[in-house]
Amino acid sequence: MVEARHDLMAQHGGQDAAQEEAPRRASVAAALADPAGALAERLGPGPHALIVLFAGEGAVLPQVLAGLTARYPRTEILGCTTAGEIGEDGYAEGHLVAIAFPASSFAVETVVIDPLSAIDSRRMVARLQQARLDLSRHADRLRHELALLLVDGVSGEEEFLIASLSGGLGPMPIVGGSAGDGHNFSRTQVFRGERVHDHAAIVCLIRSRMVMRTFSFDSTMPSRRQMVVTQADPARRIILRINDEPAAAEYARLLDCPLDNLGPELFATRPVLVRVGGRHFVRAIRDVGPGQSLLFFGAVAEGMVLTLSAETDIAAHLERALEGLSRDARPSLILGFDCVFRRIEVETRQRVAEVSALLARHRVAGFSTYGEQINGMHLNQTLTGVAFYPDGAGWA
Repeated sequence: MVEARHDLMAQHGGQDAAQEEAPRRASVAAALADPAGALAERLGPGPHALIVLFAGEGAVLPQVLAGLTARYPRTEILGCTTAGEIGEDGYAEGHLVAIAFPASSFAVETVVIDPLSAIDSRRMVARLQQARLDLSRHADRLRHELALLLVDGVSGEEEFLIASLSGGLGPMPIVGGSAGDGHNFSRTQVFRGERVHDHAAIVCLIRSRMVMRTFSFDSTMPSRRQMVVTQADPARRIILRINDEPAAAEYARLLDCPLDNLGPELFATRPVLVRVGGRHFVRAIRDVGPGQSLLFFGAVAEGMVLTLSAETDIAAHLERALEGLSRDARPSLILGFDCVFRRIEVETRQRVAEVSALLARHRVAGFSTYGEQINGMHLNQTLTGVAFYPDGAGWA
């Protein structure tokens, strides 16, 4: 089923100041007695066209969503579960992070795709085209547009989904993240209003007065060590053999480490890369599977050539990348989808305080994902997102 909702942008004048047009972020501990009330106090009464909520471990979703919808009955509220959050102070855990988009400068249309396993591409394309047309009609004065995607992170459907969305959205930029479940990799959820979905995705089409610049940063670099996938199960994202040896054993040999040492820390700090279109992209390893296989978060195939990544400085790269977003104008806010394995790498290298300070200084809000999407690609181990700028300030 693909379900769409038309949300008219509330008419509200007198908020022409850039700070009043910009998205506003707030974060609170999920364990508070009334976390929805605490969020609402920090976000203000609005009117808001959209509130995006990222819910960390410990959040009682029915309570939180009921509280927010009661306080914002005319606002589109949507979001997902996380593998960690990015709030005002950088990395956080067990928090709720909310971003409110003022109705004076934003308008939205939302499409829910449920279930992912029964996507009818032709019908979905038609629904997306209609939603985009409806949004254009009632928000034609807002000239910048974007599609925000949140998807079940353990579905394994991201590649097919993003390809289908591209057919329905045309030139509209797409950016998003795969929902998380802490480090459990078991059950991830997306939600809209008070309804929580498993094995589903939410596409929110946005038009704005603000300039919205998408980006994707990847700090990894290729080493000279390569390997060939000689047996794989692409449907389940599993590599069984590398260089005609059990995949996990061969990966460990190339790392010069015992097989028993393989785990999230090594997967995060020494991922494997695949070269596509002249660029290297991470294929994040999820776990060691039966028979010394390797389970992945992205597409794999027999004959694929993988390159072991080299050691890099993730904090220094992040500082340069975020400074680049502020070169011509400083973003009012950056919505970031940060792969959980980047977070694990930061923790392993004991750079949490440094990276958190960078994220806070550059006004990044978002969550740690099981994968990221930008335009027609599903990625791993990136910081992908969108920066919001006042119209006419730097980026056109």
